[in-house]
Amino acid sequence: MNLKCIAAEFVADESGATAIEYGLIAAGIALAIIEIIYALGTNLVAKLQSLATALK
Repeated sequence: MNLKCIAAEFVADESGATAIEYGLIAAGIALAIIEIIYALGTNLVAKLQSLATALK
């Protein structure tokens, strides 16, 4: 095999593309979950503080 043939096979190979795509999808889902937890946590802390102030 010559270098040109090896390079053509490397470019045509798409087996690694799906792993990268799944990695990007997993990273996106993880970021979305972190953002939702952060937003709910901040809101929950504010509500609990207002409740504690009202009970004083």
